[in-house]
Amino acid sequence: MSDTKAPVLPHIIAGKKILGTNATQRINLNPGTAEPISSVPMDDVDAAEQAVQAAAAVFPAWASTPVGDRIQPLFKYKTILENHVDELAELIVQEHGKTLGEAIGSVRRGIDCIEHACGAPILMMGRTLPQIAVSSSFCRIDDGCGVGIDSSVDRLPIGVCVGITPFNFPMMVPLWMWPMAVACGNTFVLKPSERDPMSTVRAIELAHEAGFPEGVLNLVHGGPDVVNHLIKHDDVKAVSFVGSTTAGKYIYQTGCAHDKRVQCMCGAKNFSIIMPDANREAAIDGVFGSAFGNTGQRCLAGSVVVAVGDSASWLVPGLIEKAKAVTVGRGCDKHTHMGPLQDDAAHSRVLKYIEAGIEEGADLVVDGRTASMPDAGCFVGPTIFDNTTSNMSIVAEEIFGPVLSIMRAASLDDAVTEVNKSDYGNMSVMFTDSGHAAHRFESTVQAGMIGINVGVPAPMAAFPFAGWKKSFFGDLHTNGEDGVRFFTKSRVTVRRWI
Repeated sequence: MSDTKAPVLPHIIAGKKILGTNATQRINLNPGTAEPISSVPMDDVDAAEQAVQAAAAVFPAWASTPVGDRIQPLFKYKTILENHVDELAELIVQEHGKTLGEAIGSVRRGIDCIEHACGAPILMMGRTLPQIAVSSSFCRIDDGCGVGIDSSVDRLPIGVCVGITPFNFPMMVPLWMWPMAVACGNTFVLKPSERDPMSTVRAIELAHEAGFPEGVLNLVHGGPDVVNHLIKHDDVKAVSFVGSTTAGKYIYQTGCAHDKRVQCMCGAKNFSIIMPDANREAAIDGVFGSAFGNTGQRCLAGSVVVAVGDSASWLVPGLIEKAKAVTVGRGCDKHTHMGPLQDDAAHSRVLKYIEAGIEEGADLVVDGRTASMPDAGCFVGPTIFDNTTSNMSIVAEEIFGPVLSIMRAASLDDAVTEVNKSDYGNMSVMFTDSGHAAHRFESTVQAGMIGINVGVPAPMAAFPFAGWKKSFFGDLHTNGEDGVRFFTKSRVTVRRWI
């Protein structure tokens, strides 16, 4: 049942808004006020089928459209989004809880992806090697008249692609996927998170204002039933996913079993190593921003810090001081430093991990449960545990909330050993003034994205989002050259002119 105070969000199929029929509805609340803001259809499999059919129907025409023409709506879309940044950011604040600054930043990072996709005419270029061989079928080679054989490889669109995106960046992550996919000549079905899809719906509405033909870009809401329908559909050729490791592993295995090309960017447990020679202010600010930015709800959150040698003597007091100075509140308040968790489930999960950390023997030096914060909503303040170990759940498992664990290590090699024990390998960073230490770290740490004196080494769109281990399932990552290769297939041609 839908809530009369929460408008039902439509699917967008072939350029038209369609309200689901007889579908179970999820009521989403503003995490800062606990007020209902949207109603989302959860099991409308018929809508998912319509979306795939619409995308499949227009694929041949869109694929044969010159790439220079395909990117023209993207140029327009970039301008449209630039003019709607504030509107989209306010929607994100309302449904996700981010601070306004964080929301604006996420929209602008998404716009970077559109700019990158506008380079498709260059990014899709193939390669040619003339005179790779000669044929002597018609004359002797030593006469110098051998018939030349040329070879080339071209990149072509693959078909209907599906994107399944998470709640933590409802605007940015979809833009990792569909702009490049459609620029490369594919058609697309987007399934946003059911937890906060309002900004995504608005972004797709604006995309159609930019002039994409009907059926090229479609949006359907839903839960597991809809996801299963999409990733098993015969007409779907590729699936891109961002979310938890549990869901990502299932989608990867299921999609591959149904002959799809699949990339799954998944969970993380990211470590920061602080050397004694690090710039103290930069290290404290970098660790704090990485751990507590976006209320810890990002897959590049640095949720564990390893203090090497005597660096803990200044790092821990500095982090405690910053944590106690944070203003926790609603994201729309300009004085807020950290907003709420996204929903009640996230709030409950974080509280359970705080209890687990206490039971496991870690020292709770900042208790976010006692922070000054609004009564209504899903709030937890910055939480810091000291003297943690790798066998504790707060160190080993992804919490996805504002909880920072501090470990100690005698040397850099000991610190890297602790990092490499993790099942995850999304990101790891180091703060140091030593080039030798930085090189040693880069050479030995097992993570796909590395930062040196950078708290959140999030790659720009021209570079891949390159997680390792259980943070990624697949062969080609999103964004960068990998993104182009994921959304295209190669075709080799061998030519001989007689």
